[in-house]
Amino acid sequence: MTQRRSGTRTPARLGRRRPLRPGRILTFVGLLVLSLVWIYPFIWLLSASVKDSSEIFGSGLDLIPDEFVWENYLRAWTEAGFASYFVNTVLITAGTVLVVVVRSALAGYVLGRYDFPGKKLLIGVFLVTFFLPEGYTIIPVTQLTDQLGLLNTHAGVILGLGAGGQIASTLLYAGYFRGLPKELEESAKLDGAGPFRTFFQIMMPMAWPITATVVILTFLFAWNTYLLPLVFTLSEPDLRTLAIGMTVFVGEYGQDWSGMAAAAVISLIPVVVVFVVLQRKFVDSIAGAVKQ
Repeated sequence: MTQRRSGTRTPARLGRRRPLRPGRILTFVGLLVLSLVWIYPFIWLLSASVKDSSEIFGSGLDLIPDEFVWENYLRAWTEAGFASYFVNTVLITAGTVLVVVVRSALAGYVLGRYDFPGKKLLIGVFLVTFFLPEGYTIIPVTQLTDQLGLLNTHAGVILGLGAGGQIASTLLYAGYFRGLPKELEESAKLDGAGPFRTFFQIMMPMAWPITATVVILTFLFAWNTYLLPLVFTLSEPDLRTLAIGMTVFVGEYGQDWSGMAAAAVISLIPVVVVFVVLQRKFVDSIAGAVKQ
């Protein structure tokens, strides 16, 4: 009888590397060039933020400054008032995200799980309002906020940004909740859970990938929006956001380009951090690979 040799056996193909094909190399080089072209404006902004204003456009494509001027960040943070603008933007953005997530999830849950008269008409109205530019609704929103006594306040800006249609977020939740099995609600009802407890303790935690997507989209919208916070804080400059604060660097006889670049980098840092933290859930939600 032939005895089998004990021990681990290495597969014949283990350790072999796939040969680099010309097509694969060309694809890699092409993607690398496109990535560099895509990221170049951000690198240029970082470089401009530590340059002197006269050097920004005089150095051409040279990204390395002759001398690093870190005072640009200090000037933007203190002299231009970006410290208070940053706090205002964080408060307004956090409040807007909270309002949008809660109301969009509740509305999406109703649209996705229940049938009621006029449901299709309501969805049609939502879709119509989705295409309305912000400028068409700014006047009635401002008048309503003024009548509520919330104009020139953080709460007024938050309600103005978060209490609108938010159709995309609502439909995202509706589509997700529609695909969940009905047995979840039936089991919760047997355990004595009411509608709100079922929603907040069962449905909402399962919709975390959708919530991450809504948080990112709403965060970007609220952080970078300009028109509504400008109108709502015309008589209260101390309530300005970072987007409005950029106008501080534009004067009657010139612009402080280096200070503006430093301020832009400051305003971009939270956006990058939020996207890095939530990007996995964001990609999974968009791709439809929702993991429960």
